[in-house]
Amino acid sequence: MILVTGGTGFLGSELIKQLLDGGEKVRALKREFSIVSAMLDGQPNLEWVHGDVLDYFSLEQAFDGVLQVYHCAGLISLHAADHKRLLEVNVSGTANIVNLCIAKKVKKLVHVSSIVALGESKTGQLITEEDSWTGDDNYGYSQSKYEGEMEVWRGTVEGIAAVIVNPSIIIGKNAGTAGSGQLFEIVRKGFRYYPSGTCGFVDVEDVASVMITLMNSDIESERFIVNSENLSYRRLFEKAAEGFKVSPPSIKAQPWMFSLAWRAVKLLSLITGKRYGITKQTSTNAVAKQEFSNEKIRKAIGIEFKPINKSIAEICTALKINQSE
Repeated sequence: MILVTGGTGFLGSELIKQLLDGGEKVRALKREFSIVSAMLDGQPNLEWVHGDVLDYFSLEQAFDGVLQVYHCAGLISLHAADHKRLLEVNVSGTANIVNLCIAKKVKKLVHVSSIVALGESKTGQLITEEDSWTGDDNYGYSQSKYEGEMEVWRGTVEGIAAVIVNPSIIIGKNAGTAGSGQLFEIVRKGFRYYPSGTCGFVDVEDVASVMITLMNSDIESERFIVNSENLSYRRLFEKAAEGFKVSPPSIKAQPWMFSLAWRAVKLLSLITGKRYGITKQTSTNAVAKQEFSNEKIRKAIGIEFKPINKSIAEICTALKINQSE
């Protein structure tokens, strides 16, 4: 039996779909009121179980008879107010998963981390798996993903086989307007500004495929950056605009604009009690120039990544269809 945590999420749903398409039987963990993706409705080889990664005892039954675990569950937030919650879910929750893998004698664990758990590279070089987070940025999400990895490495010392994947920004046609889908939705709505930064992007189908391949390989005690291409936000927005047949953003957003914006939004949030997408960290990320190597994973499993241009075209088509319905 295969167990997937975070089965209702963007990546978890795609992973389950690929496992089922491959003839596997899957048990997936979900919280009681989480919504299941429509593409997983009515699957005879899929069993849903209620549980919370922070409640060790609610997870025990889910692990019965399980030989492989994909740990996709986690909290993503760039809000400073979520620092404590990030550490609870992404560190303590991962510790619970690792401890149960040990107790239940799970054969192998594939853990989903993130590129935010990596450090900065030397000037002019790609970021690799050897560039470790140093803690200099005091960034809650980065800290939580890094410390979550430490729990997995602790598990390997205590006897479990494990692999960690560090995906870049995950995109895909089923994201809708949430998460990375927001990047495309603002272009569709005619946003005029583009950030000056650069980052890595990868299709969700590739991330799920890599995870399955690593699970079924002899590889263990390794981590892998999963990144298709490094792309400037300007180029990403231009390709999205082309897909939507709208004018691309043409005004470069200067760093001072982001600095002013997140401060203004923070003040507005204090007044209204509402949360907004612009934070100090999103502003920093928007102007950061980060490029990631995928050499290690390509050499390890021989993957050929889906071109990002193809992913963008699929996303634009899906969003246009959703808008017309």
